[in-house]
Amino acid sequence: MPSFVYPFVAWLAETPFSKLMIGNKYWWAFLMDMHFIGLAMLMGGVGVFDLRILGLAKALPIAPLQRLLPWAIAGFGINLVTGGLALIGMPVAYAYDYAFWFKMLAIFLAGVNVAAFYLTGTVGRVERTGAGQDAPPLAKFIAASSLFLWFAVIVLGRYIALFENSIPMGSN
Repeated sequence: MPSFVYPFVAWLAETPFSKLMIGNKYWWAFLMDMHFIGLAMLMGGVGVFDLRILGLAKALPIAPLQRLLPWAIAGFGINLVTGGLALIGMPVAYAYDYAFWFKMLAIFLAGVNVAAFYLTGTVGRVERTGAGQDAPPLAKFIAASSLFLWFAVIVLGRYIALFENSIPMGSN
């Protein structure tokens, strides 16, 4: 971990806003509940879409399932805000935690995966997949990768508290 990280997170932990985030157990519980709701919205939309691309519920055409994606985006937005507030509340614990950094890597890779879905034109081929038809192989690969990465985000998020301070502070 770069040596400049600790002074910044130590400063952040002492700010009034940081203390506000963890100053009340009911606020923290509400924050984590909202994080869970955002996650449910994200996984509900992305999960159904990806599972259909992989061949589950083939009786459904894929194009209408894209109406779920705005809910997934809203869920991601909720998680971005609540996760950022959690980070502000416990910056030292998060900054020196392997599970947190692996979670951030998984989120980044999930973003790259979404970009690949749209930038390779796979989205157009998927939209033309009707009821009873198989999605193209590249779409299946992207959908499987998406599910894997989002489940990794969930699992790693659960491990953050368990591996708190797993990176020695001040190590390079």
